[in-house]
Amino acid sequence: MQCEICGAEIREKPISVTIDNSELQVCPKCAPYGKPVDKRTPVSRKVSPVVRTVSRTEKRPKKDFFDILKDELLDNYDQIIRDARDAKGWSLEDLAENIKEKASLIRKIERSEIVPEESVRKKLEHALNIKLTERTDAAGQEVSHMRKDTTLGDIVKIKRK
Repeated sequence: MQCEICGAEIREKPISVTIDNSELQVCPKCAPYGKPVDKRTPVSRKVSPVVRTVSRTEKRPKKDFFDILKDELLDNYDQIIRDARDAKGWSLEDLAENIKEKASLIRKIERSEIVPEESVRKKLEHALNIKLTERTDAAGQEVSHMRKDTTLGDIVKIKRK
């Protein structure tokens, strides 16, 4: 075997040293140029999955009122996008370049072949200055911030000391 530093023929057992994070087999003359390699056994790189058990006493987080409300994509999202793009005078390619997506994706969205993911929807709303969702409650009713019926807050006056 030859020394991996000087190339001299090694007659006895080669010495393993580390130089710049590389393990080399060297002769006794070149051994002082590196650190001796510790005898170690390789460790498996497999990571065992961590199984988490939930105790019965652990409580689930309570649902927030706003979990009941959700944004729902408008039925005519394709027409809204197409009209807004045409109003700006942009081609499919111009819009795609502007939001850094593929033109084929925009084409499929405008044909209602696919529903845009939330990230793409937000990019479209921002670039075209449009709104593609409406806020609805769990029953599917549109939520209005201008309620016409009387609430308890309209009747009761809170007195503080």
